[in-house]
Amino acid sequence: MMKDSAVQWIWWRGVSLGLSLLVLATGCRPRETQIQQAAREGIMIVGNGAEPPDLDPQTITGIPERNVVMTLFEGLTRNDPETLEARPGVAERWDVSADGLVYTFHLRAEAKWSDGTPLTARDFYESFKRQLTPSLASSNADNMYDVVNAERYHKGTLTDFTQVGFRVIDDRTLEVRLSHPAGFLLKTMASRTWYPVPLHVMVRHGDPYRQGSRWTRPENLVGNGPFVLKEWQPNRHIEVRKSPTYWNRDTVKLEGVRFIPLESQTAEEAAFRAGQLHKTEQVPLTKIAVYQTEAPEKLHVHPYSGVYYFNFNVKRAPFTDKRVRQALAMAVDRGSLVRNVTKGGEIPAYHFTPEGIGGYVSRARTKLDFDEARRLLAEAGFPGGRGLPPITLLYNTAENHRVIAEALQQKWREELGIELKLENQEWKVYLDTVDNGDYVMSRQGLIMEPYDPSQFLKVFTSSGGFNRTGWSNDEYDRLYNEVMATADDAVRQELMQRMEAILTDEMPILPVYYYTSRFLMDQSVQGWKMNLLAMGPYEQVWLQ
Repeated sequence: MMKDSAVQWIWWRGVSLGLSLLVLATGCRPRETQIQQAAREGIMIVGNGAEPPDLDPQTITGIPERNVVMTLFEGLTRNDPETLEARPGVAERWDVSADGLVYTFHLRAEAKWSDGTPLTARDFYESFKRQLTPSLASSNADNMYDVVNAERYHKGTLTDFTQVGFRVIDDRTLEVRLSHPAGFLLKTMASRTWYPVPLHVMVRHGDPYRQGSRWTRPENLVGNGPFVLKEWQPNRHIEVRKSPTYWNRDTVKLEGVRFIPLESQTAEEAAFRAGQLHKTEQVPLTKIAVYQTEAPEKLHVHPYSGVYYFNFNVKRAPFTDKRVRQALAMAVDRGSLVRNVTKGGEIPAYHFTPEGIGGYVSRARTKLDFDEARRLLAEAGFPGGRGLPPITLLYNTAENHRVIAEALQQKWREELGIELKLENQEWKVYLDTVDNGDYVMSRQGLIMEPYDPSQFLKVFTSSGGFNRTGWSNDEYDRLYNEVMATADDAVRQELMQRMEAILTDEMPILPVYYYTSRFLMDQSVQGWKMNLLAMGPYEQVWLQ
């Protein structure tokens, strides 16, 4: 009896121990992360910087908005994901006249809006008319100024849109006539300025020719891109899902993308480490060295077609005096800044236009010269910074911008006796403040298609949509018009040199460095392609 009981006891202890070990093993299994859960549904989760103010492709100006809009719309052309060369989009092919002035686009028969409505040449015509309509007040309209009479219509000196260089030949054929050859046109037509917008939807939600209607809300938005807008919870996420009507839908591998607005780069990096993001928009400067050492496979640093700079409001003291602007520009040690502060492989910018685009390298350069900076300040009436009231530098909320601003603040105090006050605003408020010219000095970044150096220099023409400085120069404008009127590359290069010399002397801006794109990405993301615009098209990505 006792023996049998002992055997039973030993047997039960064995079973109990086995069950305990099973429970223990199950409890120790790594918990599935948020990105793993999303991956099972085919959803990629990405950090997207700030909350977009809108998703109207014709009026948005920021990168967070662009990242979402490029999934929802498609132009006549698309950029190759690596080379950025023009590839067929809604237009399956095009013809160009021998003189380079007339482009004829042939649209795909299967092109549709996401509500199933056929997408026609008339949709593009009406969209381009909207882009150029003065009441829309779009900052992007000047990207169409190469088209015959586009500038005149946008500025209101021409009211008959039929005189602008767009013509509908039939439902599937659109003609575009230029006032001068523009070899970069097909590449730049892949940008948001040239996306079609659904006028047949907009008219139900207010005046299509003014900003601010509700047509971009999830329940209303109709696009023509590889994804459709499913959900927009402000300050939480924007989610897009694979479009069932996109002409090339069979090649789209992701089921969707979830964009998370995280202005704090520290919070974004923490979310990435916690398995809540497949990809970040940025990397905190303090974390770059850490990832280079501990997880280099997750850190991506690539050249980026853009320049980080500061606007001077030349209509406000003390920047009404160019000597003050020149002094501050000469007192920035850009080399030290990128080596010791930003640490992301950026290139110091001693002039505005990045070097090497189309073989262009500016001769004009801003030198580092503290003595000359002090002399210019004294000549302007502020010896040693005395008599100069504190200058407020405005930047949008992000740790990287704050660190750079603090570096300038310290250096200018030490070398020039200038007090710099720092003010940060969240993205949408900051955009409004800068657009309205309600600042003295502001942080700015320009990401520009690297197709022609003239497109960078165009920004500071009097009619430039992104010229927020209040500065204009008749000779600069005249030179730009000459650049666009000639096809002789040697002549164009020399004219652009003269433009850059004026810009560098007048100094309405303070270039700091040329960007690199820095982000973190989980190794489960496959098919991501890097290019100079940091646009890895989501329709070509999949999750391992």
